[in-house]
Amino acid sequence: MITDVELKNLWFKFFESKSFKRIEGYSIIPENDPTVLFTTAGMHPLVPYLLGEPHPAGNKICDIQRCIRTTDIDEVGDDTHLTFFEMLGNWFLGECDKEKMIEYSFEFLTKYLKIPKEKLATTVFAGDETAPKDEVAYNAWKKCGIKEVFYLNKKHNWWALGGGVGPCGPDTEMFFDTGKPKCSENCSPACDCGKYIEIWNDVFMQYVVEKEGEKVKQLKKPNIDTGMGLERTVVILNGLKSVYDCGILKEVIDFISSKAKVKYLENENSKRSYRIIADHLRSALFILGDAHGVLPSNVGQGYILRRFIRRAVNCARNIGFETKYFENILNMYVDRHGEDYSDIKRNREFAISELNKEVEKFSKALEEGHKEFDKVINGIEKHKEFAKSKGEVVPNIISGKACFRLYDTFGFPFELTKELASERGYEVDEEGYKKAFEEHQEKSRTASAGTFKGGLADTSMASAHLHTATHLLMAGLRKMFGNGVMQKGSNITPERMRLDFNVDHKLTPEEIKNLEDFVNDAIKKAIPVTYEEMSIDDAKKSGAVGVFESKYGDVVKVYTIGDVSKEICGGPHAKNTADLHHFKIVKEESSSAGIRRIKAILD
Repeated sequence: MITDVELKNLWFKFFESKSFKRIEGYSIIPENDPTVLFTTAGMHPLVPYLLGEPHPAGNKICDIQRCIRTTDIDEVGDDTHLTFFEMLGNWFLGECDKEKMIEYSFEFLTKYLKIPKEKLATTVFAGDETAPKDEVAYNAWKKCGIKEVFYLNKKHNWWALGGGVGPCGPDTEMFFDTGKPKCSENCSPACDCGKYIEIWNDVFMQYVVEKEGEKVKQLKKPNIDTGMGLERTVVILNGLKSVYDCGILKEVIDFISSKAKVKYLENENSKRSYRIIADHLRSALFILGDAHGVLPSNVGQGYILRRFIRRAVNCARNIGFETKYFENILNMYVDRHGEDYSDIKRNREFAISELNKEVEKFSKALEEGHKEFDKVINGIEKHKEFAKSKGEVVPNIISGKACFRLYDTFGFPFELTKELASERGYEVDEEGYKKAFEEHQEKSRTASAGTFKGGLADTSMASAHLHTATHLLMAGLRKMFGNGVMQKGSNITPERMRLDFNVDHKLTPEEIKNLEDFVNDAIKKAIPVTYEEMSIDDAKKSGAVGVFESKYGDVVKVYTIGDVSKEICGGPHAKNTADLHHFKIVKEESSSAGIRRIKAILD
């Protein structure tokens, strides 16, 4: 059996032997990126370099990136879906040698992972009216000896931004043949029959679309981006059925089983509850333990974190698992992942403490939920009495909106509402609840996924200017409140910037004006914005601000704005502060305990 640790070691051993430079994975909280709440793919933190900026480690790099995705959160509990996962990746930056990458992919799969080539199938882009057939990739796979190479359309083998304009290109996907019989003569990896399981994906960013509907043009600086899911690959290599059947997830499932009143495989609901606890607590740990220190709240990243914890609490209740054991699970995850991700090891006690606070708070909310349920029933009974006096009949049904409010506000699972309603002789409006839930789900999906469509963030001039304004604002905050003030989160769109920071009080109108004046004074001085590459040690010695322990590689970029600001950052930025024109703070508010938030614009 190959373990996740062994697969990681093989990954680096292979690519370092091919002259790829190993870099450290980035924070799970994106820095200065308006498009997502969390790092959702291995390519995500490398956006500036995919767009042409030189990477300090060179043009051939590899890493393992921690990721969180919530678009399929309601599928968690099945055999394949996770909200937290690790992505193995490697990149050619500024070049697109498809034959070489396919040769590497084949070598790693067959020689390092020892998958017989007869068990591999691949897909390549079939071509259409806007882009040519990828014969180069097809021929490269045939040269490797892969018999089953399928041409598929853009739906399956094309990468592009959501709007279809910008960098794009074909990809080639690699599949493991399970040995199941073909579902038809036309059976291919495009089928859902289960014969083929995706194991790796190479994206060739070789084109650009300048206007919607136009044919592609060659990209001046093409790239290759690859991604292999760690957990999924371990499952495939070991012939297992589920991602919860191996590694630390299995250890956590076994621990829960030793303490819970309901057995793991007693029924589908218990199996799902075990798995949600295992997955969601790991995601919660990585968010709480991140260098940026996100806390549970009702908005943004904090909302997703709160949702993870509360879903875990509900599932623990379903299987008779005491929440006091959540701490044990977090410790198990830190012990396994702490060497790879030093921030969760360093912030172990903080993460456990904040998790316990949220669990306690939510447990009280559940008690309030029971009281609210009684109010709902009493309200219906009074309505029934009033209707009866008029000769009307009101059915014993709890509305879908009321059911959803119990879920959304008090964390009451729908199944619990349904159970209590039945005990009182009531039914529930299930369709109405589903409708309300779907509306909520869509809002949550939009919040967690943002506008991220495959990896390239908004890099417009307006966003670059606001990014520079964020650095100036941080400099002003540190001058006003001391060097202990650190950035705790940032979100930038072309219209506005949002910055979270640790200050223990609501800013006064005078303090807000002083901050505005500080930034605008720097703008008036027309200070050039420059950057240089240096080692982490040199960056520290130079006085650059940054979270050094977990976010950066051996060589970093340090952006300097005169004697006003010096920060390690990936960019992009304005070339001169004069480009910012005028800075205005439009709102100052609380983000979470001890964390304030400023929203500002450039006009």
